Amino acid sequence: MSSLRKPFTVSEGPCSVRPGCSRPTAALDPSRVRGLVPAGSGGSVPGLDPRRRVLTAAAAGRGKVTHPGKAILAGGLAGGIEICITFPTEYVKTQLQLDERANPPRYRGIGDCVKLTVQDHGVRGLYRGLSSLLYGSIPKSAVRFGMFELLSNQARDGSGKLDNTRSLLCGLGAGVAEAVMVVCPMETVKVKFIHDQCSSNPRYRGFYHGVREIIRDQGLRGTYQGLTATVLKQGSNQAIRFYVMTSFRNWYKGDDPHREMNPFVTAAFGATAGAASVFGNTPLDVIKTRMQGLEAHRYKSTLDCAYQILRNEGPQAFYKGTVPRLGRVCLDVAIVFVIYEEVVKLLNKVWITD
Repeated sequence: MSSLRKPFTVSEGPCSVRPGCSRPTAALDPSRVRGLVPAGSGGSVPGLDPRRRVLTAAAAGRGKVTHPGKAILAGGLAGGIEICITFPTEYVKTQLQLDERANPPRYRGIGDCVKLTVQDHGVRGLYRGLSSLLYGSIPKSAVRFGMFELLSNQARDGSGKLDNTRSLLCGLGAGVAEAVMVVCPMETVKVKFIHDQCSSNPRYRGFYHGVREIIRDQGLRGTYQGLTATVLKQGSNQAIRFYVMTSFRNWYKGDDPHREMNPFVTAAFGATAGAASVFGNTPLDVIKTRMQGLEAHRYKSTLDCAYQILRNEGPQAFYKGTVPRLGRVCLDVAIVFVIYEEVVKLLNKVWITD
C-alpha cells in the first residue's frame, strides 16, 4: 500500500516506480496533459524535453511562408489582369517620354496626348503595344513573385518573419531576375511598337511581325537594348516596393504573424509602395525608355544617354512622364498585390504544401 501512495512524475508513470518492472514506460502525449499543467508554471510540462517545448512554441508562432510554385501561379494571374486595366496610362507615359525636347514637342500634356491619339487612331490606339506587354506581363509577375518567395523563404528568421532589410535585398534579387528573363526584351518591343506608331509610315503590323522585323534587322541583341538601364530600374523598383510593403505588413501584423490583411489595407499599402518606387527611380525609367526607342543608336551607352539628356534637355527631363507613371504604378502595384494575396489564399485551401 505504501508503494501506491508514493507520488510519481509524468515522465515516470506508475509502472516505473517498482524496481524490476518489465513493462516499458508509456510515452505521454503532452497535449493530453495540457489541462493538468499548473497555472503559473509557464506552460511547461514536468519531464517534457525542453527542446520539444521550444519547437512546439516556434511552430505555433511561426509566420506563414508561400511556396514558390503558388507565387508563380498567383503572380502570373495578377500581372495579366493588372496590365489590361492600366495599359492606357503606360501608353501615355511612354509617348511623353519619347516626345523629346530636341524636336518640336507634339504633345502639350497628358490630356493632349490622349486626345490626339484617339483622333488619329481611335480608342484602340491607346492599347497599341498591349499584346507585347501582355505576353510579357504574365511571366514577369510570375518570375518576380516566384523569385521573391524563393529568396525570402531562405531569409526569414526562426519565427518565420522577414525583416525590412532582408526584404529589400530579396526584392532587388527578384527585380534583377525579372529584368534579365522577361522585362528587357518585352519593354524593348513595346517601346519600339509605340515609337513606330509616331512615324509617318508605321512598319510593324502586329506583335509577331514586329518581333520578326526587329530580330531580322538587329538580331536577337535588338530585343535586349538598354539591358543595364532595365536591370537598374527593375532592381531598384522591386527593392523599394517590397521593402515598403514588408515594412507596412510587419507594422500592421505586429506580434501576430497570422493576422489577416484586408484587401483594402493591402491596396493602400501597395499604392504607397508604388508611389515610393516612382519617385525613387523615374530617372532610370526615362533612360531605359530612350535606350529602347527607335533612335537608341544615338547613344553609345547608358551613361552617354543620361549625359545627353542632361546636356540637351536639363535635369527636369529625367522626370518626364512622372504624373501618368505615378497614377499607373500606384494602381498597378495595388491591384497586383491584392490579386496576388487573394489568389495565394485560395491556393492555400486547395494546394497543401506545408
